Formats: sequence, structure tokens, C-alpha cells
Amino acid sequence: MSSPLDGNRCNQSAQVSGYVMKALPPDEASAMEAHIASCAQCRQELETLRPVVNSFVFWPSDVLRPPTSLRERLARRIAADTGENPVVPPALGRQWDEPAWEEVAPGIFCKLMATDAREHRVSMLVRLMPGVEYPSHTHAGLEELFLLDGELWIDDRKLHPGDYNRAEAGSGDKRVWSETGCTCVLITSTQDILGP
Repeated sequence: MSSPLDGNRCNQSAQVSGYVMKALPPDEASAMEAHIASCAQCRQELETLRPVVNSFVFWPSDVLRPPTSLRERLARRIAADTGENPVVPPALGRQWDEPAWEEVAPGIFCKLMATDAREHRVSMLVRLMPGVEYPSHTHAGLEELFLLDGELWIDDRKLHPGDYNRAEAGSGDKRVWSETGCTCVLITSTQDILGP
């Protein structure tokens, strides 16, 4: 990569990482490929990044951006099944802004993924730091929890990565805590009642 002291850095070198990850739209990828062929600095950047990207053996980068033809075929198929006109989603050129982690209580972080205001439900990622305890609560509706990493205790039950916990409306959790820290997907009511 170019030295930060290099005042003559190519103004397109920042696009090289998107190009090597195959994350650029096709028209931008073609333009970048032509530019790299004529720019020694961007070629050097590409050669520096290529081994890093090649080390992502198990990360299917092509899954991130399905081909346009697939999107068009899917739109036509849905239209045929529904009897409606095909609606092709807009181009994938716009960037998705990932929600930020928000500390909702000391050592408890949430990343809101979806909200259903009508049904009073939320889907979110929740991260507990090691030794942190979530307040006791009564479930106002169905709660589903999928543990992604770490360990989580719900009362006397210890969950491990891949475990699922389902709690019905009206049930409660007296003690929820993590000795190791953990991350989970939580789908729950916005009307749970905190406290004993």
C-alpha cells in the first residue's frame, strides 16, 4: 500500500479494495480494471491486497452481490406467480448503513435490526460483556433467543453457541447473565416488564 507520506497518492487507490473484493458494480469494476492497467500505484495496491483477500478462503464474496440477471429473473417469476407487473429492485449501487452498537445499560449493547411497531416486536443483536447481568423481566410476548457466541445463563440453564431459547408470553427470567460475555439474536416484545 502507499505510504501515508506519499503526497502523490492516486485519487482512485481507495477503490482498489472494492475492486479486489468484487464489491463494485459492474460498470465501476470495468472502469477500475482499466485504470489499474494504467496506474502503477493502484497495481501495487492490488498486489498488496490480493493475498489478504485470497486468505478469505471460506468467505464467498460473490454471494454479496448477486448478478443482475438473477434479480431480473426473480422479479419476472414473482410477477408471473402474482399476476402483477415485474418490479426489479433498484441497482445495488447504494451503500447499506449497518446499525451501530448502542450501550443500553452498563455492559449491555444492542444493534437494532428490525422493528414491528404494530405488533410491538423488535429483532436485534445483543452483546453482554463478561460478568454482566440482564435485569429480571416478564415477557409480554413470545421471546426467541439464538446464541451466536460465548455462554449465557438464563436462570439455571446454560446456553452455548448455536443454542435456542423460547419463552412464552407471561413467563419470566429471574437471572440472565454471562460469565464469558456473549452475542445473541433476540426477537422479543417491546413491552416486557422489568423487575421481579
